[in-house]
Amino acid sequence: MRPSNVPQILDLLGGPWGLSLMVLLVFADAFLVVIPGEIAVTALGAVSAVSGTPPLWAIIGCAAAAAFAGDASCFWVGRTIGSSNRRWMRHHRIRAALEWARVRLQAGTATVVFTARFVPFARLAVNITAGATGVRALRFFPVVAVAAAAWGAYQAVVGAVVARLIPGEPLIAVIVSIAVALALGAIADLAVTLVNRRRDRARGNAEP
Repeated sequence: MRPSNVPQILDLLGGPWGLSLMVLLVFADAFLVVIPGEIAVTALGAVSAVSGTPPLWAIIGCAAAAAFAGDASCFWVGRTIGSSNRRWMRHHRIRAALEWARVRLQAGTATVVFTARFVPFARLAVNITAGATGVRALRFFPVVAVAAAAWGAYQAVVGAVVARLIPGEPLIAVIVSIAVALALGAIADLAVTLVNRRRDRARGNAEP
């Protein structure tokens, strides 16, 4: 039997509180990768599919706006304080990530910024490094806006499509949609890592 509190949960998530919480999580996710911004968007997409609210276009628009605001804020943090002026930025793993982002940005800003939006830790490193290394704002922000819109649509649509495939059990549909989104994110992260390793290996072999 379906738990009696499921309709109340869906009503809560489908109302303005659900969108507000999603916006907060997505914005904070730009700074703290442990915050489940992706999960929030996917879950709300699934809720929209099973309950009709909030509308999918509102989820995508709010997610894109919050993602853009978060990434832009990280960019200005990098522009203001640099990439090595804080103690936490001097940790060897953080330094390695920032150096990775610096090299990638030199190779091609637009592609790296767009791709990084879909890889949590990479987007933090890329956005801060872009600001710290003097990437022009007029070059950075349009790419971030397009990437944020694509990311928001992707996450919300994944949730909605999976939920549609599991009719009759809304709570299970939301849970499964989140699992699918996490799996797809892990696959994307692995793919980007393998491509970058292959590219680095080829560059190393090409150098005299």
